[in-house]
Amino acid sequence: MFEGIYFEFPSLALLLLFFILCATLCKMKIPSIYFPHTAQFMSNTVSASKLLWFLKWLGIVMLVLALMSPVKDEPYKLEPKNGYEIALILDASQSMQAKGFDSSHPNATRFDVVKSIVSDFISKRKNDNMGLVVFGAYSFIASPLTYDTNILKGIVSNLYLGMAGKYTALYESLAQGVNLLKMSKSKTKIAILLTDGFNTPDSKFPYQAAIDLAKKEKVKVYPIGIGRANEYNREVLIDIAKKTGGVAFGAASANELSEVYAKINKLEKSEIENETFTNFRYYYMFPLFISFFALMLYVFFRNKRGYN
Repeated sequence: MFEGIYFEFPSLALLLLFFILCATLCKMKIPSIYFPHTAQFMSNTVSASKLLWFLKWLGIVMLVLALMSPVKDEPYKLEPKNGYEIALILDASQSMQAKGFDSSHPNATRFDVVKSIVSDFISKRKNDNMGLVVFGAYSFIASPLTYDTNILKGIVSNLYLGMAGKYTALYESLAQGVNLLKMSKSKTKIAILLTDGFNTPDSKFPYQAAIDLAKKEKVKVYPIGIGRANEYNREVLIDIAKKTGGVAFGAASANELSEVYAKINKLEKSEIENETFTNFRYYYMFPLFISFFALMLYVFFRNKRGYN
């Protein structure tokens, strides 16, 4: 409890010397100064009382300790909440069930590998406000923007293939990701769009509308195509990146996808340091409390002995 406590005004300990000198040299003067006409109250019985002596000096010592101001530093960190706003847009269509994307885990689907890599990316972005959009035949917001990485990772771990249908509403998902960031006041808005396919041919959401919306809201898009080059629309992903100020990537394996997210992490590094503050906890009230009651008891017992 008392570890780390120090005194703000240690030099005031010299006051004890003043009281000791007065007690030694001014024994008869102290009562006459502070309590006029009470010299007759002093007697050998009172001066010899060990209890009164103890209470008097306990009160004096505690009073001096209170004046010295015992204090303890309690540093704490204020987590910054002014990083980037990031929309993670994940393809959960039927094509994501393909296996062999990760040579270390040949039986894992692409979607399983993506969830693992995305969770790792989330863990590294502690200062950012992130949300999640999942798409297939349609898109939906799986998580609104949040700073809580644990909650977001929990949501990612519970995603499953086909939860949004088996097709690929690519353009609609981009617009949904922009909508997720629309109300944000952050200066930096990022959408990371991951897919392994082409936009569904009969999709009713126009490509240009999605691009215009992203540009209007100043959302920088990083499209990622996974799988073989002919499995996703590389030209469209490059065009999305070019028109929104982002960079398009391709990943044919789990290792390459990990490298892609690592590159995005470096490109959009939120250089924000935690602010450290110090909280001062003062303890002067404890010796002051003891001093008050010690001196009150001193007066009480002194009067009780008949020296009124």
